[in-house]
Amino acid sequence: FDDGLSIETLNNGNYYLGVHIADVTHYMPNGSVLDDEAYERGTSVYLVDRVIPMLPERLSNGLCSLRPFEDKLAYSCFIEVAPNGKVVDHSIKETVIHSRQRFTYDEVQEVLDGEKSHPYENQLKSLQTLANVLLDKRFREGSINFETPEPRFILDDSGKPIDVIVKERKFAHKLIEECMLLANKTVAKHVDGLRSN
Repeated sequence: FDDGLSIETLNNGNYYLGVHIADVTHYMPNGSVLDDEAYERGTSVYLVDRVIPMLPERLSNGLCSLRPFEDKLAYSCFIEVAPNGKVVDHSIKETVIHSRQRFTYDEVQEVLDGEKSHPYENQLKSLQTLANVLLDKRFREGSINFETPEPRFILDDSGKPIDVIVKERKFAHKLIEECMLLANKTVAKHVDGLRSN
């Protein structure tokens, strides 16, 4: 619930990708008790059977969660990308977004694999095409593939591990990763440009 994607194809054939990240700073100003506590924690901790959140659940799963059909504060990175994966233009804005759909990775993969139809199928297919272009471009430019199997623990009713299986990695995961990586690189270049001026 903490990030979202939007995409459209422009008249010039370029993609217009939006990467939207929930804005928690509105609810925890710099130097506030919440900000100090989040700084101390540094990150959420993901355990086998639960998460210890960096932020109070009311914020992370409530106010700052990009739940569908609710107006939510976000930071949005809008990126115009040519069909060859080159970033043509970008803008970074504080936004209010109104998500129309929450997907699980499995649901997205079913649509991408043609096992299920969905009203947002065209957008998902566009994201798939763009993610493939970005992935290919990244590896052509020397990126290293660090992909390793991820274990998933099967627990009994008392929470004790009884089995370990390899978590299946789907293209839906890569789709999100490629869009997030592009947004991170775009923001980093933007900030570097601000420092240079």
